[in-house]
Amino acid sequence: MLKLSLPLVLVSIVASSSACVSTGTYDDLLMRHERTKRDLHEAELVQAQEVEKREVAAQEAARKEKSLEAEIAVLEGKAATAATKHTALEAELHKARNELASTMRDKAGLKDSVLQMEAALEESRLRKESVDRRLGEYRNLLKRFQALIDAGKLKVKIVDGRMVVALASDILFASGSAALSKEGAAAVTEVASLLASIPERSFQVEGHTDNDPIKTAQFPSNWELASGRALTVLKAMVEAGLPAGRVSAASFGAQKPAATNESPEGKAQNRRIEIVVVPDLSSLPGFEELKAASAG
Repeated sequence: MLKLSLPLVLVSIVASSSACVSTGTYDDLLMRHERTKRDLHEAELVQAQEVEKREVAAQEAARKEKSLEAEIAVLEGKAATAATKHTALEAELHKARNELASTMRDKAGLKDSVLQMEAALEESRLRKESVDRRLGEYRNLLKRFQALIDAGKLKVKIVDGRMVVALASDILFASGSAALSKEGAAAVTEVASLLASIPERSFQVEGHTDNDPIKTAQFPSNWELASGRALTVLKAMVEAGLPAGRVSAASFGAQKPAATNESPEGKAQNRRIEIVVVPDLSSLPGFEELKAASAG
């Protein structure tokens, strides 16, 4: 409104003044009027340019705002994706750690199993060596006594895991007696010589009877008869050259029958002297552990 009314006001002023002023003054006012119009026009142009610049600036700002909003949206999407990946990676890391811990436990368990298996194999090897060694000793004993075995004077057998040389008492002693017969003394001497040739082995002479009871002044029971016979054989073996430190005697009476006592044949088998090859425990697996435990 102001822009359109101002020239009219000026024209009115000039028109009204023209009647009262001189021609020079009129021309001057007219010039001033024209100059003012130019100034106003220039001002309007400048103002229009400013408005245009502002609109361009506003449009540019809007464009940049939209561009920034788009970039922000992209970045937010990337951030969300990254967060999802991070969560997934954390889950994978947790799973990997659990699997590693499980693997370590399995590895430790496997290592223990391997160690146990190796220990078991070593123990089995040692036991096999012990069995093979004892089997070899048994075969050697059989070989040494083969002639006496063939003559029916003794038997070589395994009893309760021990190698035993069994001599029938009926060959060695008269009934109810602990004195060696001539044939018995010869047999014991021969056995003692063979046993003495087995290095680093000790022997125990065990006396056994049948279940027929005996009650005499010399032998009040079967225990005394069995022990008397065992001691007699022991002494004969020592006299035959077996070192005394390698032999001992024991009595079992009628308590460990080798056969039934219901028949004469069974009773004859139960009346016997058994010379036991004492096991060498140092050759058994675990001996060192047993030795250490007993020392404590």
